[in-house]
This record gives sequence, structure tokens and C-alpha cells, in this order.
Amino acid sequence: MADPATDEKLIDVLQFISKERNIPFEMLLEALEAALLTAYKRHYGSEANAIVMVDRQTGEYRVFHRRTVVEGTPEDDKLEISMKKAGQPYQPGDFYDEEVTPKEFGRIAAQTAKQVIVQRIREAERDTVYNKYARKLNDLVTGSVQRYEQRNMYVLLEGRDEAILPLSEQVPGETFRINDFIRAYVLDVRKSPKGPQVVLSRAAEGLVQRLLELEVPEIADGVVEIMAIAREGGSRSKVAVRSTRPEIDPIGACLGPKSSRIANVSDNLRGEKIDVIRYDADPETFIMNALAPAKVISVELFEDDGVALVIVPDYQLSLAIGRDGQNVRLAARLTGWRLDIASEAEADEARERYLAERAERTGGEAVAEPEEAEEEAIEGAVTVDEELLRKLEEFRRERLGADE
Repeated sequence: MADPATDEKLIDVLQFISKERNIPFEMLLEALEAALLTAYKRHYGSEANAIVMVDRQTGEYRVFHRRTVVEGTPEDDKLEISMKKAGQPYQPGDFYDEEVTPKEFGRIAAQTAKQVIVQRIREAERDTVYNKYARKLNDLVTGSVQRYEQRNMYVLLEGRDEAILPLSEQVPGETFRINDFIRAYVLDVRKSPKGPQVVLSRAAEGLVQRLLELEVPEIADGVVEIMAIAREGGSRSKVAVRSTRPEIDPIGACLGPKSSRIANVSDNLRGEKIDVIRYDADPETFIMNALAPAKVISVELFEDDGVALVIVPDYQLSLAIGRDGQNVRLAARLTGWRLDIASEAEADEARERYLAERAERTGGEAVAEPEEAEEEAIEGAVTVDEELLRKLEEFRRERLGADE
């Protein structure tokens, strides 16, 4: 048995750690008991059904050989004891604990207690870090660049917690030097054998959304809503917004006085251009808005294919498509439609070509155009009316002849 003074000191240490590290005191004691039991079995054999108990008040630890009280003769003396031998007040089914604490167990217990405390502190710190950043998932964090390993960037958050910005989540063209300030988006938080791993992103669309929420009070208050974002990191983003109050202009709110708000967002993204688009529930109008700054003459939707045929003025074709197709590509991702852009001069040819491709793809004849189908229906209706009028006229003449 250990020195009582040492036992009391152990309790004081456990209570201090419990408060300092926010670890439940009972959890520490249970972990200590389990570790002491493992140490006992390793040094003194595991044949007996042993248990270790730590006094919650004094910290004294003792080892017991636990057996079950049975009526009659025990089948295994290491696991059972007769009620006659156990004596009063034991009844069948009770536990009979006999102390077997070795005299030299104190040294082993002290070393084990130290290992358990260190391990529990480490686990608690890992859990604390994991829970801390799990609450910040899909949110912004700030830190400083610590080092690079295999082109992955390691960032020190709040001066103590390490996070990784993988190469796949870095923006092409962005360069950060060691100790540079960085603001990033928490993409994922994972548990690993080495502790929690916080994964950051500078390429995620969520980064644009969070930066806008910081700069635009109307978005933070819910007066202006972000409906969709399409982004090519480091180059351009398109953001579709709408207002929940008719008197608030969502685009003006996002731009801010002299475009200061959107400029701050762009600065945080190292000069990335941000196009703020007015969202519309009507797909045709939304597509027209999404292709800004290009002007659109008309939009024809083919809902079965998710395709929109967009006609623009001849001189606006290159603007609608954008450099390397970026404008139309972002507009398509923003609206969720596959956009087929054609100039006004080539509109009929583009439409016929698409309908032919569609017919070939479906293995049938081209679907009648909406205008043609409507005209055919009207012609059919006119034919029926003329026939009816003819018969009525014949009927009238016959009646007149009969009357004469």
C-alpha cells in the first residue's frame, strides 16, 4: 500500500487537472483504476479475478481478489467462494472482495498513474481541438503560414493549433510566404491517430459566401440571401442574390458605397473579380442575368435535356462566352442549365442543329417546335369549323327548299 501523503497528493493532482483541462474527475479516476489493474496483471499474473479501487477521498488504491458467493461447493475457487466460507452478511450472488495489494505495488502504481494522467491530458486536448473546429466547420478561420511539405501548406491557427491547406484546395497563382497572415475556409475536421486534422480551403465557394456575410450586414441579417455561387478560384466568381424586402436592392447592398464592400471581398481573395447577379425564380430571366455583362435577346428552354438555347446580338457573342469560355461556364454552373450560346445571325441554324442532334440522340423524329405545333392546332381547328359551317349551310338550304 502506498504512502497516505502520496495518495492525497495524487487526488490533489487529479482535481487540479480536472479543473484546468476540463476533464471529468470521475473519468480520470476510472482511467487510473483500469490502468492500475492492467499493471497489476502484468506484474503479478492475470489468473485471479482482480479489481483495483481508488478511494475518491483519500486517493488510496487497493487491489482485491473478487469472487462470487455461491451456495454449496464452488466449481472454481479463483472465481467463486461458498456462502459458508464467506460468512455473514453475504448471500448467493454477492461479490466477496479479498484484499491482495502487494507491498511493492506503490512504485508500479505511481508510474502507472503518471502515464495515465499524461495520456488522458493528451486525449482531452485532442478532443478539445476537434470539438473546437468541428463547431467552425464551413466557417472562416485566420492564422499564419507555418511551413510547406510536399506543396501542402501548414497553417498555425490562433497561435497553437495546426491545420493543413492541401494543394488541391489552394488557388492557382496565390502565393504565401512563411509567417504571412491567411484567412481560410474550414472544409473538414477529421480524427486521426496523430490527433485531429483541420483541413482548410482557399478555393471553396463557401469562402466567398462567408466573406460576403462579413462585409454585407444585410446578408448577415437575412435581408439579402445568397442563392447560388459559381467560382473559379483566383479568377472570377458569380454570386446570385435576392432580397426578402422589396425596398432593399440586393445588388446595391452587396456592392456597398462606391463598391467598397465587394472591393474588400475581392482584396481578401487576392484580386479575384466578383460578379453580383440578381436571382430570379424564372429560369429564362435568371439565365439572362447570369450571362451579364453580355446582353441576351432570347432564351429557349429544353427542360427534358436541361438545355437552354441562348441568342445574343452578333457583337455580344464573344462577351457572352467570355475569355476561354469562362463567362458561359460560370453562368451554367450558377443556373444549373447547360447553355448553348448562338449569335442572332446563326440563331435559326443553331436551333435546327440542336433539334437534329436531339432527334438523333433520342432515336426518333425531331420534336415539333412549339410555334409550329400551335399553328398546326389552329389550322386543324379552322378546318373543323369550316366543315361544320358547310354542313349547316346545306342543312339551311334543304330546309328552305322544303318550306317552299
